[in-house]
Amino acid sequence: MVSKICLFGHNIPVYANTKTWAAIQTYIKGNFPAPNKNTFNMLESFNLGDLKIFPFPIPHDAADPCGFNIYHGSQKLSIVTDLGHVNPHVFKYLENSSSIILESNYDPNILTVSTYPRMLKQRISGPNGHLANDIAANTICQLIGSGLKDALLVHLSKENNFPELAHQTIIAKLSQNNYAFSEINIDVAPRNHVSNRFTIT
Repeated sequence: MVSKICLFGHNIPVYANTKTWAAIQTYIKGNFPAPNKNTFNMLESFNLGDLKIFPFPIPHDAADPCGFNIYHGSQKLSIVTDLGHVNPHVFKYLENSSSIILESNYDPNILTVSTYPRMLKQRISGPNGHLANDIAANTICQLIGSGLKDALLVHLSKENNFPELAHQTIIAKLSQNNYAFSEINIDVAPRNHVSNRFTIT
């Protein structure tokens, strides 16, 4: 959930759909400054400068969660985090992306033996929870055929994953599917500082 500090501490525009705005209001006191409150509709494009943004629904236990396709000219970047699985509907919106920012939240074996309570483990691994490393790896391999060149793994669990493990899971899946490592750039977003810079071409 977007924090109160983020919402009120900076004079920046914030975009969300109607159900998300309603959920935000249950966590904060007062009204969000009207000039910076922007509402979009699912499956309807909107523009931010010279970027076209297309929001699409994803499976997660939140208020109307969505992923985003971001277009600039002929280039397409897709962002999908906080989703329990990649169904055919979601995959359709990821195809033909040159770059993707994709959740790779947990390793199933680590989650099984973690100190998390059973109910939380079930939520994370459920169809509306978070994305496992192996599912992220399968998704990336399937997208290479439609032009994927860069993948940034994000939203890694501090307790149930490791950056090296997430990265290696992708590399192993590439090898199993006979893809050369040079065909795609795989990187992992660090938890405490900014990621490497990407140039989308």
